[in-house]
Amino acid sequence: MDSPAPTRVPSTRRNGQELRAYARDRLIESRLTPNAISVAGLIGNLVAAALVTQRLFFLAGVAFVAGSVMDTLDGRYSRMSGKGTLFGAFLDSTLDRIEEGIVLAAVAGYFAATGQDFAAAMCVVAVLGSLMVSYTRARAEALGVECKVGLATRPVRVVILSVGLIFAKGAGLGDFELLAPAVYLIAVLTIITTIQRVWHVRNELSSEAASPPDL
Repeated sequence: MDSPAPTRVPSTRRNGQELRAYARDRLIESRLTPNAISVAGLIGNLVAAALVTQRLFFLAGVAFVAGSVMDTLDGRYSRMSGKGTLFGAFLDSTLDRIEEGIVLAAVAGYFAATGQDFAAAMCVVAVLGSLMVSYTRARAEALGVECKVGLATRPVRVVILSVGLIFAKGAGLGDFELLAPAVYLIAVLTIITTIQRVWHVRNELSSEAASPPDL
C-alpha cells in the first residue's frame, strides 16, 4: 500500500514563518526589555488621553490602540524571551490599570465639558468596574483559584473603547457618535463580569471545601 504523500507547506507560508522566527530571534537577542514595552504602552495611552482633551478622537483612538497593543506584547515577550521578572509582572499589571483609567478619565472630562453629565458619571462606573474585574482575578489567584471567566476581559474593553474613540462625534468617519455607547457598554459588561467572577470563585471554593481530603 502506497504511503500518503507528505504534506507540502506553500512556499509563501513557509517564508512567512521563517521571517517571523527570524524577527522573533532578533528581538529576543536585542536589549529590549519587557519593562520598556510596558512603559511604551503607558506613553501611548497618555498620548491618547491628551488627544481626547483636544477632541482629536480619531488620533486618540489610534494612539490608544497602539498603546494597548504594547500592553499585550509585554507579557508575551516576557515569556518568549525569558527576560521577565517578578517586578516586571507587577509593573505590567499596575500600568495596565493606570492606562485604562487615564483614558477614561479624559473621556469623562470631555463629557463633563460638553454637558453630558450622565455619560461622565458612567465613565466613573466603567473605571470602577474595570478595576473590580482585575481585582477579583487577583484576589482569586491569591486564593489559588484561576479566574479568567467573564465577558469584559481587558482585550474586549480595549476593542470597545477603541471603536468608541475612532467613531466618536467629530472624528471624521461619518456621522457617528459611538463614544458614549461604548462607555455604557463597558460599564455594564464590567459589572456583569465582576458578578461572574465572584460567583465563579464561590463555586470553586465551595467545591474544594466539599471534596474529601486525599488519604
